[in-house]
Amino acid sequence: MTDSLFSSLPLGTDMLANLDTLGYASMTPVQAASLPLLLKGHDVIAQASTGSGKTAAFGIGLLHPLNLRYYGCQALVLCPTRELADQVAAEIRRLARGVGNIKVLTLCGGQPIGPQIGSLEHGAQVVVGTPGRILKHLSKGTLSLDGLNTLVLDEADRMLDMGFYDDIAQVIRQTPARRQTMLFSATYPPGIKQLAETFMREPEHVEVEALHDNSRIEQRFYEVEPLQRYEAVADAIACFRPTSCVVFCVTKQQCNDVVGQLCRRGLSARVLNSDLEQRERDEVLTLFANRSLSVLVATDVAARGLDIDNLDMVINAELSHDPQTHIHRVGRTGRAGEKGMAINLVAPKEARRAMAIEELQGEKLNWHPASSLKPREGDPMLPPTITLCIAAGRKDKLRPGDILGALTGDAGIPGNQVGKITVTDYQAYVAIERDSAELALQRLMSGKIKGKNRRVKKL
Repeated sequence: MTDSLFSSLPLGTDMLANLDTLGYASMTPVQAASLPLLLKGHDVIAQASTGSGKTAAFGIGLLHPLNLRYYGCQALVLCPTRELADQVAAEIRRLARGVGNIKVLTLCGGQPIGPQIGSLEHGAQVVVGTPGRILKHLSKGTLSLDGLNTLVLDEADRMLDMGFYDDIAQVIRQTPARRQTMLFSATYPPGIKQLAETFMREPEHVEVEALHDNSRIEQRFYEVEPLQRYEAVADAIACFRPTSCVVFCVTKQQCNDVVGQLCRRGLSARVLNSDLEQRERDEVLTLFANRSLSVLVATDVAARGLDIDNLDMVINAELSHDPQTHIHRVGRTGRAGEKGMAINLVAPKEARRAMAIEELQGEKLNWHPASSLKPREGDPMLPPTITLCIAAGRKDKLRPGDILGALTGDAGIPGNQVGKITVTDYQAYVAIERDSAELALQRLMSGKIKGKNRRVKKL
């Protein structure tokens, strides 16, 4: 398709007007390649990475055939993690603003099932969730897929990595045979091929080049001895002093070892892996998003689906075995027009992995001596904010404006000292500039938020 304007698509005037309001004029490559097929009702397999605009592609595709007068589930989106499901649901709600009264519901594990059942009783045209929780609702009879038109498998390769193949297959078997299936995946392993052959009807295959923009991301490669690896991660952070950095490891044990090394060096670091309970995972991600945590150390499976703004640096503590995965790791920095840096540590035995990356990128790698990673002098590398946790949330009718009002009103904290405010069902988090955090904590503990005393603690 040569015309990349959304106005070239057979979309309603309300949808086009909303896309214009959202600033969506030209389509990204994955949108331009997939949307004409999706809007014609074809099954589509799209190979595209996080940040490519794929959510808007399948979001517009699934909203197009919705019957506004029917409140049963007409579109189901399966995601690997709760974080991704929340992001997808939020984007679909934005896209649906111009369409009408569309109800979008998230159903994920790690959350009470009772309120979800209550929400389902009121009906929802679009359901976004994780395979295990969707399956649980299907087995309880609280979710019906009889009226389903569209099934989306988002980040399908990671769902398979996390062992969801059987759950996905079980969910799909409970959907109508006459449905449109959209499968989005960064890579195309054998499990995806098996899913497509088993459950899709003559799918069209769309592949978008996943290489990042070298003008925005500086990549550096350093040869290190295996025993130097963790020290080199700490040296790189002390050398370049990023405000926010994700360190990618191959194993969970490697993540723990890296965090141990960074903490011994006085750096603010936490691990993100599949062993964490949902509450712990939410807390770590909130701290990182709020700039109250400088370094997140994660495996690929744990980090997949995270949408992180303004990420200064990515460090590959060990190169991935798959060069495509390397591209996706590196592409998490240097987004939205910002500059980014990727540091890659390579042990001698991993030279073949580096060669595979060089071949995929089509250019020589930028090698530097490990001895050049010298710590820069400066103030201690403390995160710029501290996050306060308030023991009340949406279920208590608490809104971000209530927290901001309590801080800037009675507590007397300047508005420019208050950062990101996140309100979940039962808790709220607010980032405060480090110099004002202690005062804000004292004032909130002694004052009232929305007319009530609330428990507040520093994370």
